[in-house]
Parts: sequence; C-alpha cells; structure tokens
Amino acid sequence: MTILFTSVFFGLYIVWDKKIDFFKEVLVAPLSRTTIFAGKMVGGTIDALLQGSAMLVFGLLLRINYTLFSLLLAFLFMFVLASALVSLGLIIGSNMESVEGFQLIVSFLVFPMFFFSGALFPLKNLPPYLFVFTILDPVTYAVDGLRGLILGSSQLPIALNLLILAGFAAIMVTIGTWSFKRLK
Repeated sequence: MTILFTSVFFGLYIVWDKKIDFFKEVLVAPLSRTTIFAGKMVGGTIDALLQGSAMLVFGLLLRINYTLFSLLLAFLFMFVLASALVSLGLIIGSNMESVEGFQLIVSFLVFPMFFFSGALFPLKNLPPYLFVFTILDPVTYAVDGLRGLILGSSQLPIALNLLILAGFAAIMVTIGTWSFKRLK
C-alpha cells in the first residue's frame, strides 16, 4: 500500500510543475525527454523504496524473520512495482492540467488496484466476476510475490509474479517515455 500510493501520486509533481511553469524550464534543458522521464521515474522509485523499506523495518517489530535472500528479492519486487507505478503516475500527470483532475483519475485507479490486490483479504474464495479483476491488477502479483517471500505463502510461483510485474513495468516505462516525448 505504501509503495502504491507513494508511486502513483509522484505524478502530481508534474502537474504542479506545469501549473507554476517550472516544467517548461525543464523541457528546454539540453536533455532528451527520455532522460527527463528516466530521472523523474528513478527519483520517484527511490522515494517509494525508502517508504517501503520503512515498512520492512516495521516488520521486524512484528517479529517477521527475513533472510538476506528474501530481503533482496523483496527489494527487487518493490523496485519493479514502484518503477511501474511511478511511470503510471507520470503518464497521468503529463496528460493532466489540474491537480484536482489528477487526483480524481488517480483515485479511480489506485483504490481499485489496492482493494483487488489481495492485500486485505485472501483471493481464494472470491466470486469469479471479482477474480477477473484481481488477475488484471498488477499489484496482485506484487502482493502475492512479497507475501511468498516474506511469509512463505503465495498462490503463484514467485518467478511468475516477478515476470508479470516486470512485463507491466516495461509497458508503463515505454508508454511513459512516449508520453514525455510528445509533451509541449
């Protein structure tokens, strides 16, 4: 949840930068739009990873025993999820002009992604019409993978979760790069 909200709402910085005309100065810099997008994406990803790491530290207080391997893979899952969702936020932010519009669109995306991810309830007993939404939700694969790594109980193989999540991240980064190239 921490990474989901932090990552997607990072796109709000683009809307604010456009609102105060700072983004025009960024776009005229002697950098490619791909570089600007990559810098924004990496910055947002690091921000989300720092907040996600705080949650892992909190897990120590709950007496969750991490192994070095599970911790490294958890960071990999968090990195891939954060980069995908920061890219999604930047895509939305680059196409929005108002803060209110951004928040409206993001709320319609973030809350269903969170609720259908299986973070709050087990996905085993869902009716079929709701199960379809969980399969389409990329956050489901991050939650399942992290649950498998940290608690040892996942529904899918961890490698499959990571592969699906990486595919989603690749698509979001590609669309985000394209979206920044067409900014004016």
